[in-house]
Amino acid sequence: MKKVLKINVQKRNLIIMWFANFLVAASATMIMPFLSLYIETFGHYDHEYIQRWSGFVFGITFLTAFLVSPIWGRFGDRFGYKPILLITGFGIAASIFLMGFMHSVIGLFILRLFMGVVTGFIPTSLALISSQTPKEIAGKTLGTLVMGNVSGGLFGPLIGGMMADTFGFEYTFFITSAAISIATTGVLFGIVESKLLSKKEKTKTFSRKDVLKQIFSHRLLMTVMVLSFLIQVANFSIQPLLALYVNQLNGSTNIAFLAGLAFSATGFGNLLATRQWGKLGDKVGYEKVLLILLVLAAVFVIPQALAQKLWELVFFRFLFGTAIGGMIPCITAYIRSEAPVSMQGEVMGYNQSFRFLGNVIGPAIGGVVSGYVGISPVFYVTCSLFLFAFGLLWWSIRREHHPSLKENY
Repeated sequence: MKKVLKINVQKRNLIIMWFANFLVAASATMIMPFLSLYIETFGHYDHEYIQRWSGFVFGITFLTAFLVSPIWGRFGDRFGYKPILLITGFGIAASIFLMGFMHSVIGLFILRLFMGVVTGFIPTSLALISSQTPKEIAGKTLGTLVMGNVSGGLFGPLIGGMMADTFGFEYTFFITSAAISIATTGVLFGIVESKLLSKKEKTKTFSRKDVLKQIFSHRLLMTVMVLSFLIQVANFSIQPLLALYVNQLNGSTNIAFLAGLAFSATGFGNLLATRQWGKLGDKVGYEKVLLILLVLAAVFVIPQALAQKLWELVFFRFLFGTAIGGMIPCITAYIRSEAPVSMQGEVMGYNQSFRFLGNVIGPAIGGVVSGYVGISPVFYVTCSLFLFAFGLLWWSIRREHHPSLKENY
């Protein structure tokens, strides 16, 4: 009877966190389609000023989150994940709500910075679900959770654009804030925290120095975190340019809708395939599945550069989504299998930091490359990043002789 109740609690926790992760991830990217338009409403600025500050305002959230994520993870390991989820969830909701009242670029920048400070929600939610999940099914379970995170990030621009067109900029912020507040309230009343700790882990605590030492001494774990960075750089290098690329393929009609369609195709591929890749990782090993996915992603990127019609781009964006959607759950499940439960929050915080750093650097690389040689070559750069990541992982697997972190304690 106890076992049945425990399974029901785990399922309920997973469902609540899936919806909360989707909304939080979407809130970080939903401003993309209308950010420059929103800044235009603050005053009469020239085009260069608007574009420059659009980049600053969008990027500061991820840059700040890159610095802060491991701190939230460490707090979660020490004081419990649920309190951190509540602080960060309501913090994100408050910052988004206040954005609707902004009338200055600096004010918006400060609020996006604050949003980055409290964006520890996603790595903490991964650590929460990971801590209650047996490692034998970690890939499938975490794949389900990451599906909400990745899909939210990809659908965020589409949702934001649609709401801005329908309700206006201010009410888009208010509605999003309300949705995240409701999801966080669900965490407050619905989440029951229970970790699968061994007797040794219940008494063992790790300093920050211990955690970093173990990450750097474990070659494959460190490689997997670098992969998180490379994957985000590759994925985000093309995203800000997608609307312009759609315009090149289709002319000047319904660009916002068609760009949203291209975004959504990737997200739909994620939804269909993420959980299945996680299940496969549980069976054959997460490193092997990652190798397959990196090659598939590289293969599916090239036809996007060669697309002559919109449907070709959308089709290969969908296939690309099926590949890239499996990478993060396999990486997260690998961390679950290697790191002790009592340090997983901090380890996943560092992994999330690598991802946020990729979110900042990716668009910058895409912008520089497209500025010099056009948009199509950005896809080739993306392909080369995936192939480099494949080579790095292959090399690390062949040279890995370290015991897992758990065996060291």
